[in-house]
Amino acid sequence: MILKSTIENCYHEQIKRIALTSKGLERELTNDISLNKEFITILTGIRRCGKSTLLNQLMNKIGNDVAYFNFEDPRIFGFDLNDFDKLDEIIGEKEYYFFDEIQNVDKWELFIRKLHDRKKAICITGSNASLLSKELGTRLTGRNITKELYPFTYKEFCAFINLEKNQESLEKFLLLGGFPSYLITNEITYLQQLFKDIVYRDIVVRYGIRNSKVVEEIALFLVSNLSKEYSLNSIKNIFNIGSANSVADYLSWFEDSYLLFSLPRFNWSLKSVSVNPKKLYLIDTGLANANSLSFSEDKGRLLENAVYIHLKRNFKEIYYFKQKGECDFVIKEGSKITDCLQVCYNLNSDNFQREINGLLEAMQYFELNEGKIITLYQSDVLHFEKKKIYVVPAYDWF
Repeated sequence: MILKSTIENCYHEQIKRIALTSKGLERELTNDISLNKEFITILTGIRRCGKSTLLNQLMNKIGNDVAYFNFEDPRIFGFDLNDFDKLDEIIGEKEYYFFDEIQNVDKWELFIRKLHDRKKAICITGSNASLLSKELGTRLTGRNITKELYPFTYKEFCAFINLEKNQESLEKFLLLGGFPSYLITNEITYLQQLFKDIVYRDIVVRYGIRNSKVVEEIALFLVSNLSKEYSLNSIKNIFNIGSANSVADYLSWFEDSYLLFSLPRFNWSLKSVSVNPKKLYLIDTGLANANSLSFSEDKGRLLENAVYIHLKRNFKEIYYFKQKGECDFVIKEGSKITDCLQVCYNLNSDNFQREINGLLEAMQYFELNEGKIITLYQSDVLHFEKKKIYVVPAYDWF
């Protein structure tokens, strides 16, 4: 419980501060957000990817009839359900309500439901997908629209630091990633501390894990092995963890915090999909570079990671395909596979047959006549009987 005077001081100070904060680069996601009184807008994403800046941009478009409160303010540590009534009195009547990291308060959804019943337009942010969805699913079902914000896209990256779309800027994007503050400071320790904050604040503290060291070790191990197959048992054995179920929990929590994502191997059988080895990808290539030394000589994995994140922004079902050969990504829309993509940093005589054969095998299996190979800079069209493969530079494909 917090004193009303403390909440009031924080509220007015936060309003002043955010009004003075730079509005930043307008995000591509902005055009997909339509605030209204029918649905609660939920904006989720990893820490420091720009959710607060996006809220600021939305508030700026509306004008003065807005309320804003950030629940990560350390001065209101201990804020609980009863304090919402105090905050409501302090705010008074507004038409638009914006709340940052509201999932930090237990039973926050009760207050949001009350505002929604009063026909208010509401937009809230959070950095943990499962905590938000759990509460939304119990009391706010059918009343919300969720949007996910990621670090900068390649297009946003180029606009932010004023670069042309070409091979040079793409290589910079793969090296630096898309966290706005890092692109301003260029301090690698920023991304290293961010990684630790996510592991400790969003996972260790939130889920009451006693052995915090092993969680960080697992996270660093996974970052160093991006795009490689893994199994729960293999991780269990490497770190001497009691059960594969514990490993599954860790991976689920990493994904809920938007740090790492699992890519399943395609199979028409859902049971096989669940038990087959998966691959892992990180939210951002800059974050990968800052926390692992394994990418200095393997830039192809960074490109593959960037391609995966771009796909994840746009499609719900993504898989990798593996039989005799392997295809990096297949896209499923509805009941059909609609696209097959291979990622190759530099297509050359040493890898040509492997890359082509894996892609052709997937195209044949899914009865597709066209496929793509995403490269760093190469452009070509390859014909194989009735099938056509487009070799596309990533800076065009993005």
